[in-house]
Amino acid sequence: MALLSFDIEISDVFDLRAGEDINKYAPFHIAVAATAVDQGEERLWYSVGPANKPLTNMTKDTAREMLEYLLEMQGLGHMVCAWNGLSFDLRWIGHVAEDMTLAAQIAMKSYDPMFQFFNQKGFPVGLEPVAMGMGIRRRKLMSSDQAPKRWCAGDHQAVMDYVLNDCRLTNDVVKSIVRRKKVVWVTAKGDLKSEPMPRLKTVETVLKEPEPDQSWMSAPIPRRRFHEWFPG
Repeated sequence: MALLSFDIEISDVFDLRAGEDINKYAPFHIAVAATAVDQGEERLWYSVGPANKPLTNMTKDTAREMLEYLLEMQGLGHMVCAWNGLSFDLRWIGHVAEDMTLAAQIAMKSYDPMFQFFNQKGFPVGLEPVAMGMGIRRRKLMSSDQAPKRWCAGDHQAVMDYVLNDCRLTNDVVKSIVRRKKVVWVTAKGDLKSEPMPRLKTVETVLKEPEPDQSWMSAPIPRRRFHEWFPG
């Protein structure tokens, strides 16, 4: 099964404080997105205005086109994947496209290793700590909070490079998880931890499994928060 990872960058500028819920600043607009088939087609998704200049915000039509592309690639048998794509990326592509039903349909058949990890451990983990733990050489090109600021400042190419690199990084991480059958990550204290993951599962499959044991946590994140945006 061919692997296709996708990622979005928002255009909304704000300073997120440590421990603050990003959804406080929602709803979000999308600056640019990317899709990357492992060893295959790579695409950037953004909207343009006069003189072919990128617009600050992706339009409804572009977002809809991206959703239709992801649906098509799923239909062709691709493993469509994103790190935290269930809670974030597909939610806001669907919002911009004004089609949450289609976004939810794609989400259910997608693979989200972060969500699968959460359902096993009860807490989320970032892409970069996992990439470091798995020994992936590729690194993120900038911090996520800098991307909206640089996009709005007109530094479009740097943000395009960044979002596409994140798709490649996700592909690298996913392939490593599949090969090693586990997730290894670097904790905030700098320790290496690992969690078995014998196979990757679709979001639909994970949602059929029991919720994680969070009895030891003082402020657990409810699993429903990842998919509460689904219509109906």
